[in-house]
Amino acid sequence: MRRWQPAPVADRRSRVLADWVGHVGSPDFGQAVLDGMQDLLPAASWSVYRVGAAPRLFLSASRGVPDTTHDCWRAYLSGPHRRDRSLPTGAAAARAPLLCHLTAGEVSAEHRAKVYEAHGMAERISVAEAQADGTVFAVNFYRHGHQRAFTDTALDDFGALALPLLALVRRHTVLAAQLPAGPPAAGFDARLQQVCPALTVRERAVCVRLLQGMTQDGIAADLALAVPTVKTYRNRAFARLGIHSRHELHARLA
Repeated sequence: MRRWQPAPVADRRSRVLADWVGHVGSPDFGQAVLDGMQDLLPAASWSVYRVGAAPRLFLSASRGVPDTTHDCWRAYLSGPHRRDRSLPTGAAAARAPLLCHLTAGEVSAEHRAKVYEAHGMAERISVAEAQADGTVFAVNFYRHGHQRAFTDTALDDFGALALPLLALVRRHTVLAAQLPAGPPAAGFDARLQQVCPALTVRERAVCVRLLQGMTQDGIAADLALAVPTVKTYRNRAFARLGIHSRHELHARLA
């Protein structure tokens, strides 16, 4: 039998990757990825989303700036996503993931105004993969206006980590979907069922997120619904509960 200590990880990319692996499936995975990327690619925010049929924002985090990711997502879905030519499309694109680097000046005027300029973003590097069903799964890192432009070395580092990061993100989304709802969400949902059994699943889902402090835009992105639909569920739930505000919702469950 032989025993010995593993060699310390000297390469920066390997150290970052090892740290990410340790956070897969945990609630802090999104922030851990962004924080770990800083020495290689100093981005202020990142996101993971699917566009095409049933668009969905899976992950996001920000560092040193307000987290407006859900607002950006809603703005992107308001029209710019239909004309976003930076993401892979078509049967040929499904053969392998693709890297894409662009600056705010290279996107359409609508995209630039609604997403980049409105939220202070200046540059994006992505790894995206077209799926057989026509959707696109994308991992994106954003430089904001107060930061220096990404260097060629930083882009090379991202390229070297892109495929393992894509695999880790995919695994994390699967694990996160399998985790049972924990407090306070589960507690809120159970209490809502007890207080008002007439509430539908969607009405409870909206109320739970209101109780967790989410905005209507955030709820819409989280549940893959339109904002007016969220408002409809909220209004119906409030009517069933006999209340008129988020404050009264909290009081009703006290």
